[in-house]
Amino acid sequence: MHCEGNLTTTMSFSVISPPPDQPAALWRAEKIHAGLVTDTVNLEGNPFTLPEVQTLLDGVTVGGHRLSDAEQVQNQSASWKMLLDLVRNQRFHLNKATACHLNGIVARNEALEWGCFRDRPVSIAGTEWIPPDAATLNDHFEQLLQALHAISDPYIRAMTLFLDMSRNQYFFDGNKRTGRLMMNGILLHAGYDVINIPYQYQQAFNTHMLHFYHTGEQENMFAFLLSCSTHPQKKPTLYSTSVSDPSSSTS
Repeated sequence: MHCEGNLTTTMSFSVISPPPDQPAALWRAEKIHAGLVTDTVNLEGNPFTLPEVQTLLDGVTVGGHRLSDAEQVQNQSASWKMLLDLVRNQRFHLNKATACHLNGIVARNEALEWGCFRDRPVSIAGTEWIPPDAATLNDHFEQLLQALHAISDPYIRAMTLFLDMSRNQYFFDGNKRTGRLMMNGILLHAGYDVINIPYQYQQAFNTHMLHFYHTGEQENMFAFLLSCSTHPQKKPTLYSTSVSDPSSSTS
């Protein structure tokens, strides 16, 4: 929100996108499953290549890697399969239980605890932003859910959820991964293709995220995330409108 003279304006965002088609979106996500897993683990510094991920997911051991890296690949694969199953069977819900369930798969054996909100302070490397105190996380998440239910555009709702979960660090580890799964659950439920951040975009992703952590400004991240849509023909596009707030006007 910013002020221009006596007029206060609020920037709101909407997305122009291809028409929703849930069966097609689910089918396309399944077809690129190994790629989704590879990009996810590569963004975490895991050196598994796409052919190696495909081999491991086919049940064949891949030599030359740490067991923890192989387990991370398996966990991310299982979390994507779980998400698609939840959406396909109309069991994906925008709530704490679903987020914790997915984090319990994503961060298994990577953190102090997984599948539950953290109970101790954490920090984010590269930024002075301090995530909320652990004692306030339930309230923060409830406020987030209330705000999300007021957002009609599925893309804006989904991306807002991801950014909040990343910035507030509800879990000890796997916050961005869990947030991306929840974001894509919203999109798939609404019939839209998933957003996947390619490993080749890691530097841009990290730069945009650090700026977001510092400022809380969402617009650049919205545009970046939309550019990572996996729709095969047309990327969704962000546009904004300034809405006047009459209560802020003065005579």
